[in-house]
Amino acid sequence: MQRFLFAVLIAGLTVTASAQQSPRTDLPSYTGGQPQPMRVAIVGLEHGHVDGFLSGLPRHPEVQLVGIAEANSSLTDKYRDKFHLDASLFFKSEANMIEVRRPDWVLVYTPISQHRPAIDIAAQYGVSVMVEKPLTISVDDAYHIRDMARHYNVRVLVNYETTWYASNRAAFDALRANKLGPPRRFVVHDGHEGPAEIHVQPEFLSWLTDPAQNGAGALYDFGCYGADLVTWLMHGELPLTVTAVVNHDKPETYRNVDDDATVILQYPHAQAVLMASWNWPFSRKDMEVYGSTGYLITVGNDHVRLRMDHESQEHAEAAPSLPEEQHDSLSYLEAVRAGKVDPRGDLSSLETNIKVMQILDAARQSARTGQKVTLRRDYAGD
Repeated sequence: MQRFLFAVLIAGLTVTASAQQSPRTDLPSYTGGQPQPMRVAIVGLEHGHVDGFLSGLPRHPEVQLVGIAEANSSLTDKYRDKFHLDASLFFKSEANMIEVRRPDWVLVYTPISQHRPAIDIAAQYGVSVMVEKPLTISVDDAYHIRDMARHYNVRVLVNYETTWYASNRAAFDALRANKLGPPRRFVVHDGHEGPAEIHVQPEFLSWLTDPAQNGAGALYDFGCYGADLVTWLMHGELPLTVTAVVNHDKPETYRNVDDDATVILQYPHAQAVLMASWNWPFSRKDMEVYGSTGYLITVGNDHVRLRMDHESQEHAEAAPSLPEEQHDSLSYLEAVRAGKVDPRGDLSSLETNIKVMQILDAARQSARTGQKVTLRRDYAGD
């Protein structure tokens, strides 16, 4: 970890001397009528989700992995051997990798606390970024990231597994069509048995359980999902107040961070309850949406259960399939790059995720003080 921080510091100094100071304006290039592959690069290998990304990459022939920046040689050896990656892909610093390989997107798989410096470096080279959820560890960092994205005219997006759930889109569409009436209550459940219990990678567990690197425990790790979904379902409206309670149910395992959190978001005419935990009996990411005339409950990533006020019992439906560009993060990034999708207001968008950080920051404050927190209304998300 210390070597990674040192590499970021050196890279930051290098960027100030050699980075492009104007945004890139190049469009996807074409040869013989065919678009060139989208060039992506990875920063960091300490986040366990990078394993899933590399496993799924062969399903995307339209995407080319052009570089990996990681200072920890044991991690580079581990992933090089597991996925049979060419040694020429690996760089010690992000800045050097970007200078040599010129990616279209940087994908960040560092501890959450390192999202800000990774975004800073990429932005100064005019390269857009997708980070794993949540955006960062504090609302101050979120505002800084917003300012960097504006100054260098780059995209900053956030990847959540639940963004690619057709069931969540079905909930959004049901509210938009007034199928459930005006929304009154959201209950969002996210989490699993715990990172130690499901045996995440040692380098992943190390920073997940460090509040300086992860922001909190389950509160940030899984509270971000509900904050993101509810902000999207409420069309970007911020709650008036945030109240949070956290528990330490397994202090022998999670000594320094919470392992269970309940967050209440109060809106003028609705309420959301976010239940984030490392203590569920199994992995879950599901949501209940209650309107004045009906409810919808998501079931997995592709089914929902509904009941309307004129019905005597609920019924199940398959959620309509998502458009091709929303099947996963790489399909989405390629659609954004090609101008087929405008991410503003989406689950992945920077403006949505700055509001997520306002909620998480307030929840952390509420849990610490035992007081309800009123959100500031002076932030313009556009």
